[in-house]
Amino acid sequence: MKEIIDYLTKNNLTISTMESATGGYLASSITNIDGSSLVFKFGAVTYSNEFKIKMGVNKDIIEKYTVYSIETAKEMSKQITNFTNSNYGVGVTGKINRYDPANLTGDNQTVYLSLYDKDNNKYYTKTIKVLNQERVFNKELIKEEFVKLFKEHLKIEL
Repeated sequence: MKEIIDYLTKNNLTISTMESATGGYLASSITNIDGSSLVFKFGAVTYSNEFKIKMGVNKDIIEKYTVYSIETAKEMSKQITNFTNSNYGVGVTGKINRYDPANLTGDNQTVYLSLYDKDNNKYYTKTIKVLNQERVFNKELIKEEFVKLFKEHLKIEL
């Protein structure tokens, strides 16, 4: 994560997050890095559909694709970028080995990750299987997959 913060700082870029499944773990991982306040604008934890929608996620996307979908993750990443006027936005939704009575669709071991690059209007996405029963290990896995996604698709030479 430090390499990403260094890259963003060096290039005068910013990032924000809208997380559901990870409950702010990515935001916490970013802010654990010294100097992150120069690049991290905002982190939202939106466990409920209601607050995803209040943060700008299109209700029709949730209704059409479900809250547990790559389409919703993409919408989350774009809307948090727009809300904060950041260069990059991250959206995370899915289930970490948990049945959700409010949202009956979706696999209980699948998390959807989206990185939105506002300057190039591009999405970079990943679907992650979370098989470990310990939530903290799954959150760490998702963070690692975010770091890989950022490096791979943005061709960062770190």
